[in-house]
Amino acid sequence: MPLSVENFTNELTYQGLSEDMRALLRVNFVDTMGVAAIGARTEMSQIACKTAATLFGPATGGASRMLMDGRTVSPAGAAMAGGFTVDSIDAHDGTTPNKGHAGSAVFPALLAVADAQRSLGRAITGADFAVWLAIAYEVSYRAGQVQHATCPDYHTSGAWTAVGVAAAIARILNATPEQVRHAVGIAEYHGPRSQMMRCIDFPTMVRDGVGWGAPSGVTAAYLALEGFTGAPALTCESAEAAPFWGDLGTDWLTLKHTHYKKYPCCRWAHPSMDAALELMTEHALHHSQIAKVEIRTFHYATRLAGHTPHSMDELAYSIAFPVATMIVRGSFGAAEMSPDILTDADILRVSTAVELIDDDELTRKSVDQRWAAVTLITTDGQRYEASPKTPRGDIDQPLSDQEMLEKYRMFAVPVLGAERAEHMRVLCAGFDTLDVQEFSTLLDILLSKA
Repeated sequence: MPLSVENFTNELTYQGLSEDMRALLRVNFVDTMGVAAIGARTEMSQIACKTAATLFGPATGGASRMLMDGRTVSPAGAAMAGGFTVDSIDAHDGTTPNKGHAGSAVFPALLAVADAQRSLGRAITGADFAVWLAIAYEVSYRAGQVQHATCPDYHTSGAWTAVGVAAAIARILNATPEQVRHAVGIAEYHGPRSQMMRCIDFPTMVRDGVGWGAPSGVTAAYLALEGFTGAPALTCESAEAAPFWGDLGTDWLTLKHTHYKKYPCCRWAHPSMDAALELMTEHALHHSQIAKVEIRTFHYATRLAGHTPHSMDELAYSIAFPVATMIVRGSFGAAEMSPDILTDADILRVSTAVELIDDDELTRKSVDQRWAAVTLITTDGQRYEASPKTPRGDIDQPLSDQEMLEKYRMFAVPVLGAERAEHMRVLCAGFDTLDVQEFSTLLDILLSKA
């Protein structure tokens, strides 16, 4: 008989996690906290933290410190602020079948409630936190796949991460199986059913919806514990959902579908960025020689035009400008996360010369992976073509350990300093082995002001 969401949530143990799953969660922890560090410096994060401090004061159910901020608010407030902080830099882990991201909601929400529980005197180990993370990721991934299969709109990650967060928080709060059912039902109903393509067409700070998905899941679990009802969650219990849950607990979608980002912008741009850089390097080209860039890619990606972005949000959801940046600078990292890049004349010249071409074949193929092909045309009429590519960071093209380390340090060290950044990295990389005092130390590092 298939395992129900509530039984999976209540029965999972640390011993029930494979070493592969534990290892993946360690990588996710380090990667997400690196993104959180640089994200804490963004205007988006600062607005969210200020608003949380105004609206979500410390609660009787425990006080939570905001991620990379240190101020104390309610668990829901800390989850909201942390979600926006991580989501402010588009470089966190993701899942291609869901066309979205779980870690950006899962980590802020679970850290917020763990800190609240600790403030009430609860002893929490790294192994405890690993179980909660595993529940949140796996339930999120499966709820998201159901939603994409059954809903006509392309909803943001906040819609389905709310469900996974609710399940995990319910486990933290020692909910009964029936309370878990209601928690995920409340979260599904009240989660932000926001339209992703609206943000892609008109990029703003609303981003991927996790800034409201995370607190929706947290609030749902606390409501269920008090007797608020909301079951069933149709993404978990409907007839249409059943095929997506039959192997719950035995076949981990989190292991099969988690990817990592090399660059801090929408991943749909990444294969074009890699291809452009390869062509520039292989043919020893200078950006002054580039007259035009043709990018053939899948339909949704062509809506990420972004030839002349006017904000960092527009830059995050663009293809033309990041590709032009790679052509001009040969890189796209922390140094490019400053607003002054938006007025770089060389990048703007190349960016406005980019043509995005809606390719039916690449659209057909872009289901489990995202495809793009790039051609550079020089001022003397030469054409340099790269074969179609998919983003690096997938299981078939993993980023190396060294690349992941360099990415983390690029984001975290300038914000936190080398000593704190390295201490945080070491603890995150072995978080599931930490005892109560060691995990408490990790929370102190993560939840202090960046």
